[in-house]
Amino acid sequence: MTAKRFADHKPDHSQYPENERRRLRARPSLASAIGEAVKMNFVQNFCAALEPMLRRVVNEEVQRELRRITQSNTMSNSLHINALEPSTLQLKFRKNLSLPIYTGTKILDEDGNPLEIYLFDVRKNQESTISCAFKLQLVVIDGDFPCIERNTWTKDEFEKNIVKERNGKRPLLAGDVIVTMRDGVVSVGDIEITDNSSWIRSRKFRIAARVVQGETSGYVIHEAVTEAFTVKDHRGELYKKHHPPMLGDDVWRLEKIGKDGAFHKKLAANDIKTVQDFLKHLVVNEAKLRKILGLGMSDKMWEVTIKHARNCVLDCKLYISRGHDHTIFLNQICQVVKAVINGETFIGKELLSLNKVMLQKFVHEAYLNWNSLEVIDGTLIDTDPLLTQGVNYGGSSPIPQ
Repeated sequence: MTAKRFADHKPDHSQYPENERRRLRARPSLASAIGEAVKMNFVQNFCAALEPMLRRVVNEEVQRELRRITQSNTMSNSLHINALEPSTLQLKFRKNLSLPIYTGTKILDEDGNPLEIYLFDVRKNQESTISCAFKLQLVVIDGDFPCIERNTWTKDEFEKNIVKERNGKRPLLAGDVIVTMRDGVVSVGDIEITDNSSWIRSRKFRIAARVVQGETSGYVIHEAVTEAFTVKDHRGELYKKHHPPMLGDDVWRLEKIGKDGAFHKKLAANDIKTVQDFLKHLVVNEAKLRKILGLGMSDKMWEVTIKHARNCVLDCKLYISRGHDHTIFLNQICQVVKAVINGETFIGKELLSLNKVMLQKFVHEAYLNWNSLEVIDGTLIDTDPLLTQGVNYGGSSPIPQ
């Protein structure tokens, strides 16, 4: 109790002057001095105990962050190195394009089927695949793409040769320009080019397929590029040549004979309006046909025209011309495939033994009366299928089939 009273006792300074009283009040008491000492000791002990723990926590966090940064840099460097390595994977078009190509017309391969793109491993020289599906983009590039011959190019070189549409025009390539490749192959649906190729320096386009950015992490896949080709306006399709020509085609569908041109008008004036008419004249009287076309058609042009005409596909239809002592069977262009003369039958090479002047006379008579001849299905008579080539007696060679 005595101690408590001592601790709680406050000295009386009233008997001192004011200045002295202020000085005495500012002096700390013994109790407050002891309290401050205890507090300081506690803080020092607490800090001494806390410091190792704080150091350990900070050190662990710093080490964890350093490991994360190191791993991130390692992965980034690895991907960068992979990106710099030459690609062994390449996209390829399965077949060449069907030419010619016209604006607004579906682009197909040379067999008339949709374009097919597949993945190829250059190092192994075989088709390849990767486990993930990824998207491809089809674009148009310049026909004079400078790196196509060496089949190597950088991404920047490829990008610089992409051809964009002209101002105010539709996108140059329209349709299914984004496709998904699965198991290393994809078939392209409907795609078409909307503008002709005459406005760029090379006057030719190529179609290319590339992987959409970010679709194949870890893989570098080279682009696929087609052969160079010209794109003509759709209205030009109305005047294009047919390969092969058909018998019923207008004669101007043949090479070197332009629609409403000089050769077309000369042929029409001589009632030669179709490819069949042209071929019949070629078989019966080649010299006359050559004269009709005149000197304006050079020998080189003539060879091109008749070569194209001879690619025409014939069917099994036969025409029968009957006379007093003979019956001859002709194909659709006036070639003899069978003859019965005085009751004796001649087929194939046997026809070569007949008198050429006589047989030529029979052929000419049949030609003049063509519309009145009997028409039958050639598969119903006993002729060799190869005989549809027939035998000519008008100065031209048989049409190859």
